[in-house]
Amino acid sequence: MTPAALADLVRSSAVQVLAARGIDDAVLPEQVTIERPRNPDHGDYATNLALQVAKKAGLKPRDFAEALAEAVSADDGVASAEVAGPGFLNFRLAAAAQGDIVRQVLDAGAAFGRGDALAGTRINLEFVSANPTGPIHLGGTRWAAVGDALGRVLAAQGAEVTREYYFNDAGAQIDRFVRSLIAAAKGEPAPEDGYAGGYINDIAANVLKQEPSALSLPEAERHETFRRIGINLMFGEIKSSLHEFGTDFDVYFHENSLHESGAVDAAVQQLKDSGNLYFNEGAWWLKSSEYGDDKDRVVIKQDGNPAYIAGDLAYFKDKRNRGFDLCIYMLGADHHGYIARLKAAAAAFGDDPATVEVLIGQMVNLVSEGKPVRMSKRAGTVITMEDLVEAVGVDPARYELIRYSVDSTLDVDLDLLRKHSNDNPVYYVQYAHARLASLQRNAADLGLKAASTPDVGSVQFGLLTLPAEGDLIRTIGEFPETVRRAAEMREPHRIARYLEELAGAYHKFYTVGRVLPMGDEEATPLTFARLALCEAARQVLANGLALLGVSAPERM
Repeated sequence: MTPAALADLVRSSAVQVLAARGIDDAVLPEQVTIERPRNPDHGDYATNLALQVAKKAGLKPRDFAEALAEAVSADDGVASAEVAGPGFLNFRLAAAAQGDIVRQVLDAGAAFGRGDALAGTRINLEFVSANPTGPIHLGGTRWAAVGDALGRVLAAQGAEVTREYYFNDAGAQIDRFVRSLIAAAKGEPAPEDGYAGGYINDIAANVLKQEPSALSLPEAERHETFRRIGINLMFGEIKSSLHEFGTDFDVYFHENSLHESGAVDAAVQQLKDSGNLYFNEGAWWLKSSEYGDDKDRVVIKQDGNPAYIAGDLAYFKDKRNRGFDLCIYMLGADHHGYIARLKAAAAAFGDDPATVEVLIGQMVNLVSEGKPVRMSKRAGTVITMEDLVEAVGVDPARYELIRYSVDSTLDVDLDLLRKHSNDNPVYYVQYAHARLASLQRNAADLGLKAASTPDVGSVQFGLLTLPAEGDLIRTIGEFPETVRRAAEMREPHRIARYLEELAGAYHKFYTVGRVLPMGDEEATPLTFARLALCEAARQVLANGLALLGVSAPERM
């Protein structure tokens, strides 16, 4: 019995208790909260439902809890239900009912943990979207890991997710990038407001390889040549780095296309027509303060050129025109003001601001030997994705960047991530999976059928009575709810923390529950029950790592 199944049982029992007293079950919440008690001596699971609804129902909490305990105890899967304190309910599950969780995992396989909470929802998930003027820095690397994991988690709850990269190929930064390339091609220092670093020299050299006469062209043509080839080369490197990091996108959307297609002009005109743009001091302003922003924003500047927000307005319209129900923007720490700005933009178009979600990610720092790592070999001024991957590898980098809430600044300890020990979180989880995979190989060598074969129905899960076995089973059973909450809260780090808890539960079981027979011993029903439990643990570890885009090695 999973926590979700127990929650359904408790709710249906509560409906019966209330009906017997002539009380409308509208007082009950849609979902009953089931939790693991901090002290395992209190039981396997607990709920505070009686405390939540007793007052609404006109009942005393303990009286309601006692009636609820009696009703729930009638189910064969519940060994006991006891009232504690002012009205808490503690449950102990029958061993066979707990073991049913293992059966569910083996039946579902790679699909265990998936749900349908977001079924039918079309989500545009925009992340990374780094300027195409240099390699991806650590902040963008964090979003590459977290955004990809979030997309996987949302899809696991039934959402139709489009991963999108907004390519900022319009604006002043592109002009500075091009002038930097031309200076490098001439062997001159970078412009004062330009970009420096080895990558600029590399790209400039590659532009000249493709167009050897580029420097001798008239100024405007030279600028356009370096712009066209240089941006393509830089963006090609960005795409390649992301792919090698395990992050790929469904759509690469070019900002410049919004200007060239007239989408920006159309969005501006729509806001003028609706009265949400007004003219003042030679510029056109969005009435964003009327929709929750801290001030009005300039959309068309005094010189007649569009401000950056003009592209944002057209981009939001484009997303909604493509049929997305929800637009999630994952932005850096310096974009906090965009939350109200983008929601105000949606409202100004007459749309629901709830169609916009903005997630803000904090900075990432690298630390080695207790000291900050500040200089990149290639970019010169910032640490890049390539620097991090070169230092520790893709799996440790992704896992470490995902396992913390993006609300917090992150210090990545390179020395820790290089360790092949349990101090390294990703190694700890991956090693648990490898150990479990090795166990199944050893079982096969002994001629024992894998626990995942159809005869799993004959396994006697009621034999799994050790406290460590119960703890491992209950931890396995929490995976679907963990995935659901990670999707609901947009927090894939919950998956990583769960996997560490699951690995810990398995390692504890491993020290007390011998699985395979030794010497001339015969396999017993307990052998097969424990093999099934171990295969379920391995499957859930693999499923969780897949949601993070991290490998589940068979050997380490």
